[in-house]
Amino acid sequence: MPPLRRAASATAALLVSALTLTACGSGGDDGGSSADGKAEGKITFQTWNLRAKFKDYFEGLVRDFEKQNPDVKVAWLDQPAEHYADKLSADAGAGTLPDVVNVSPDLSYPLAKAGLLTNLDKEKAAARFKGEYTPEAWQGNSLPGLGGSYAFPWYLNTGPLFYNKTLFRDSGLDPERPPRSYGELFADADRMARQSGGKTATLAATPSIEDFGRYGVQLMNADATKFTYDEPKGVELLTKYKDLYEHGGLDPQALTNTPEKSGQKFLEQKVAMNPGGAHDLETFKENAPSLYRNLGITDAPNNTGKPNMYVMGLAVNSRSKHKAAAIAFAHFVTGKQQQEAFAHKVAIFPSTKGSLDDPYWTKEDGTDEGRVRVASAKMLKGAVNYTPVVMSDEMKTILRNEVAKALQGKKSPRQALDDAAAQSNKLLRQG
Repeated sequence: MPPLRRAASATAALLVSALTLTACGSGGDDGGSSADGKAEGKITFQTWNLRAKFKDYFEGLVRDFEKQNPDVKVAWLDQPAEHYADKLSADAGAGTLPDVVNVSPDLSYPLAKAGLLTNLDKEKAAARFKGEYTPEAWQGNSLPGLGGSYAFPWYLNTGPLFYNKTLFRDSGLDPERPPRSYGELFADADRMARQSGGKTATLAATPSIEDFGRYGVQLMNADATKFTYDEPKGVELLTKYKDLYEHGGLDPQALTNTPEKSGQKFLEQKVAMNPGGAHDLETFKENAPSLYRNLGITDAPNNTGKPNMYVMGLAVNSRSKHKAAAIAFAHFVTGKQQQEAFAHKVAIFPSTKGSLDDPYWTKEDGTDEGRVRVASAKMLKGAVNYTPVVMSDEMKTILRNEVAKALQGKKSPRQALDDAAAQSNKLLRQG
């Protein structure tokens, strides 16, 4: 299935060139059938790299829906994770976008802006279901500047942060009180570096756009037409990271560490904190039993009180010839019963209201998966998707490169962020 940590990085720019061929204006959803009519006709439903592992589940969903709606026939399509954005671009350009399509918010945005997706908040047949989903999930599929949500909330995810209690204890820090804010993080990292003589860093990676968001930086203006992370609070965060890097609180290889290398540093107990998932616990148990026995699980430091989450949704083609059927099916797939069943098959979380109150997500069952599942589920209340929907891979690379220049002293934090924002804003203007 599409990795939710990377879902928002699928390059939206791939869609724009095709969308300009199909749309005039912005945000409209004309050209399709009425959503208020009877659910009937043949519709297409496209998922994102789910057939290989969940064929029986989705075929069962289609059978159940068709049994309840005998006048509707659903053709299930599934596309591989690689080049998914290219496929959407081609379908948009050819006018063959599926009736119901699996999207992340960054993929929804250009389609919705071109008028190819149904605004669920403005479509009465869909808006009536809004209360069935958590406010966080519905908001996660809302698109800046377009005035509404353009996908039924589907599955969610968030990533816990692992920390090494032994390294905290050895530094005179309370192993049961990991840092909750960035202020606490920087103070703990400074102490750990000093106590270890510079041998133990707290973090292995440079700040990402999510860190700026969690720090409380305004990342963009309200209609997502300009990056603003070079505001004073953004400069403040990067200055703190520069101090961290210079004093040993950030791993010396942080500028070039990949997620895999950062994970290895944590496994070798050279850094004290690192994001991860349930599969990592088995690795720790086998290869670093002392780490496994002293492993803490928490959320990433946050100044806003709102953790980060990753969002998937099901969008409805605004030009569908059978929009009533498409809305009915998208709502069915994302219904409470169906979401909870799917979330028992894979490490994701349902977006339906009340689902996460179930003991499956609130009480540990003695397994590694249960331990991480419960810890992660707690983080989803009040969570938001910090990554701007218009931020492409190229823009993320620009920010990462400019951050590296600031940490190395080649540019001031202010200049580095000003340059990163300017380059990214130029790309936005170019479409």
